[in-house]
Amino acid sequence: MVNDDLPQIDDAAIEQSLVANRTVDAVRVREILSRARELKGLPAQDACALTQLSDPELLAELFAAARFIKETIYGRRLVLFAPLYVSNLCANDCLYCAFRARNTSLKRRALSQGEIAAEVKMLVEQGHKRLLLVAGESYPREGFSYVLKAIETIYATRSGAGEIRRVNVNVAPLTVDEFAELKNSGIGTYQLFQETYHKATYSHVHVLGKKRDYDWRISAMDRAMQAGIDDVGIGVLFGLYNWRYELLALMQHISHLEARFGVGPHTISVPRLEPALGADLAEQPPQPVSDIDFRKLVAILRLSVPYTGIIMSTRENANIRRETFALGVSQISAGSRTNPGGYANDHDNPADESQFSLGDHRSLDEVVRDVATLGYIPSFCTGCYRLGRTGQDFMDLAKPGDIKMHCDPNGLSTFQEYLDDYASEETRQVGLKLITDVLTNMDPKSKAVSEKLLTRVRAGERDVFV
Repeated sequence: MVNDDLPQIDDAAIEQSLVANRTVDAVRVREILSRARELKGLPAQDACALTQLSDPELLAELFAAARFIKETIYGRRLVLFAPLYVSNLCANDCLYCAFRARNTSLKRRALSQGEIAAEVKMLVEQGHKRLLLVAGESYPREGFSYVLKAIETIYATRSGAGEIRRVNVNVAPLTVDEFAELKNSGIGTYQLFQETYHKATYSHVHVLGKKRDYDWRISAMDRAMQAGIDDVGIGVLFGLYNWRYELLALMQHISHLEARFGVGPHTISVPRLEPALGADLAEQPPQPVSDIDFRKLVAILRLSVPYTGIIMSTRENANIRRETFALGVSQISAGSRTNPGGYANDHDNPADESQFSLGDHRSLDEVVRDVATLGYIPSFCTGCYRLGRTGQDFMDLAKPGDIKMHCDPNGLSTFQEYLDDYASEETRQVGLKLITDVLTNMDPKSKAVSEKLLTRVRAGERDVFV
């Protein structure tokens, strides 16, 4: 019997759409792109048609539309964060992941609360304000309370005037009651990836542990929202199955959330499969996604779900990350480590402890300077979470493009904080020039708000936002 409350992925509809849209003419493509610029999203059929693009001129128009939509809604800001891996203990055996239970090459470790505080201190001293807590899908003896204690530790840790202002969380699917506890701990976004929506592939790559239960995982966001967590983040691990199928299945999942709760995902992540110790499948992805297809799928997501934040991790190299900034990406990690203790121990992702290989090994300061050089505002803003602009309230601002009235001023004020407190002199000079340039091109209302915030920060005030 089908549970009507569960998200249902309609394989037949996806296959029918893929067959019907194997070819697409320029007239239809331009009609789709024109509609997308209205910021109302795209139906699956239109998104499917765009996946077939190969003509350079039409691809350029697709990419231009994605940039227009991203900047219309979010402005020029790019939010920065760091993942904090607190544990690599895991009871699942996922063939693509170094944390898998039967990987005897991996050194297992769960950080103590003191070690977590040391990691946080290192990240705060780099300038980070937002973290994504990540744990393998198993916990030390105290169980789920380990995660709740870790969140408490993160928020309690200070270094000088620095602090972590928002913790997002990526942990195993929970019960409704556990999600309620997570909500009460003060998190921002709960993040979880389905990995692949294709059931046969899902069964093939998840061979042991609770993660084998496809339905338990795909329904996690429903339970999170039932528990009051209205900012959720979803994603696909591209490379396990056909990326066109995954894109359309992802859109079905989004439609389910919107229909049932009135709110879609706050973020969508687009990781590609990367090599991982003890995971042979990760060395040779079953269905690899080329760089051009990867850029294309990011752009199509921006057109299809214009209100959502698109996250680009340090799995990708610096060049790919730069290219996707203009295609719709609005959040990036920087200076990442994917092993427990990787920040405080100051070693670069040792292969015997990390979840996967990184493509971008630059420090936060280097990434900030690069982002600013490209004309984007490096933002450490967490204002929406603290002012209650989450869930439907956030969507009401994001969908018509009004959220950038907050994003750009708040991004500038947090960027000024970073420049004053943490930046190298080279980055500081690049950043000050960017702030001047951004203010020059701002509309009068946003400029006035930004200048007031900047004046307060330059006078020594911290954590100011609108």
